[in-house]
Amino acid sequence: MATIPLMPKATAVWLVENTALSFEQIAQFCKLHPLEVKAIADGEAAQGIKGLDPIQTGQLTREEIDLAQRNLTHKLRLADPKVRVPESKRKGPRYTPVSRRQDRPNAILWLVRNHPELKDAQIMRLVGTTKPTIAQIRDRTHWNSASLSPLDPVTLGLCSQIELDMEVEKAAKNLPPAPAGAPTLLPVEETTSQSALSMFQGNRAQEKEEEEIDAAAVFAKLSSMQNKPVDDEDED
Repeated sequence: MATIPLMPKATAVWLVENTALSFEQIAQFCKLHPLEVKAIADGEAAQGIKGLDPIQTGQLTREEIDLAQRNLTHKLRLADPKVRVPESKRKGPRYTPVSRRQDRPNAILWLVRNHPELKDAQIMRLVGTTKPTIAQIRDRTHWNSASLSPLDPVTLGLCSQIELDMEVEKAAKNLPPAPAGAPTLLPVEETTSQSALSMFQGNRAQEKEEEEIDAAAVFAKLSSMQNKPVDDEDED
């Protein structure tokens, strides 16, 4: 549901001219600053803007305005739309603003490195790029490959975390199952058991003992080298 009226300044002009609402009420409803509403009332702002009746556009009801005029602390609320327009699903690559387009190669590099299971079509949907660009970044033949650094597309604002998680989940479903004999991490019960801890402590003690023996042998060898007599040089 929308939270801001259509043409907020034109709506504010109409409310200023046709109601007894306070500047704060009009500013809250139209998402403007109270001083801006005051400037509209004084004729210093919104000059030449024709007022838009929010009752005719179905954004406010007469009862809601009357209630707000009787109670100056009441906040105006947008009326429920009579017709619900379903949101259209986006088709094709995502549109990326011009200011963000320079970040797309870095985002593609991050996706290729951290989520190699993603298909090119999924990366295209996430960051709004093209298949040749993805191929160039994969092959390190991109013209700016030397200066690229992997950056999270969510942090860059190219996609949301929910969209990224959905694409990763879709890609994970298409991965082949792991072979039965593939090595896996040990369960927590085994790695934290008393026998495992004892074995780990025994190995550490043995390594420490070997380090002490090696150090003693090195110092003994240095001492023997220092105490070794030096042969007197032959006299002429």
